[in-house]
Amino acid sequence: MTERLLCVGTAKGLFLLTSDESRKEWKTDGPYLPGLEINHAVLDPRTKRLFATANSPWFGSRISYSTDLGKTWIDSETSPSFSPDSGLKLDRVWHIEPGLEDQPDVLYAGAAPASLFRSQDGGASWEEMKGLTSHPSRERWQPGAGGLCLHTILLDPADSNQMWVGISAVGVFRSTDGGETWETMNKGVRAEFQPDKYPEFGQCVHDAVLAQDGRLYQQNHCGVYRSDDQGDSWTEITKGLPSDFGFPIGVHPRDPETAYVIPLQGAELRCPPEGKLRVFRTNDGGSSWESFGDGLPQQDAFMGIYREGLTVDEMDPAGIYFGTNTGHLYSSLDEGTKWQRITADLPPVYSVTAAAL
Repeated sequence: MTERLLCVGTAKGLFLLTSDESRKEWKTDGPYLPGLEINHAVLDPRTKRLFATANSPWFGSRISYSTDLGKTWIDSETSPSFSPDSGLKLDRVWHIEPGLEDQPDVLYAGAAPASLFRSQDGGASWEEMKGLTSHPSRERWQPGAGGLCLHTILLDPADSNQMWVGISAVGVFRSTDGGETWETMNKGVRAEFQPDKYPEFGQCVHDAVLAQDGRLYQQNHCGVYRSDDQGDSWTEITKGLPSDFGFPIGVHPRDPETAYVIPLQGAELRCPPEGKLRVFRTNDGGSSWESFGDGLPQQDAFMGIYREGLTVDEMDPAGIYFGTNTGHLYSSLDEGTKWQRITADLPPVYSVTAAAL
């Protein structure tokens, strides 16, 4: 029987929750890397090595990894950093993405100010992918409320040269040559806060996911969108949701028509609409949405969910998990219809990822 793992990054360290395949009872260990802000943590399925972004407002940011599921930690010999002549200073590491199956030593990291780094030695050292940093439009990029952060990295399993990144508040970029060059991918995405509502770039993407068939979904500051052409264009699929604002988005591991979002009222009040914490699911690619709140607080719910705060496992039925900035962690074992609270005792949750041990 394969054990299940949830990596929960919080404002005060990393927590690891384990369960058997039933996923009904969870054992919590941690915090690991105590006191550090873990914006993201992930178990590399190729090596079973655990990676975490270790951010401190006093001591800076680094990437740490563990080969024994958190018992001991090693800091990367060379964590992401800019060359001295760049004029840039690393603010925070936001996301770590293991490479494709046929690239066992490759990983990627997204950081602020918006930048992409790659490791080709299993995370021991990192190099800046300067093709994105030097994009011709960079001088006109503007930060979102969380800074100018590269928070989403999507790798195409069908084409090792193709990848996408999401940057707030700049938009989605795609590379088809392994990260050497990049092009904007924001056609059809609104930017209501801009004079031009549909600019080439300047949209505030909050999160994006890649479905099993290659289509893309994104939760934006201004709506939810789907792309059926690898990001060349986007179709808005917000209709049926109580707001066009939210942070995380998830997609079913086998059914590309099924996706999940957790709407918030808006940028001014980042709490669930009507004070009801609900997960919305589409089973038809965004043509319609259905809300699910069974097991979730349905009055006076004033929590928020961050962009990395929702994840979907690969089991059948798929498990859906999310954490809140009030330290609650929830799961659904029937693909989003009913919910159970795993714990209410964590620090503010920044990220949740699921893995098999």
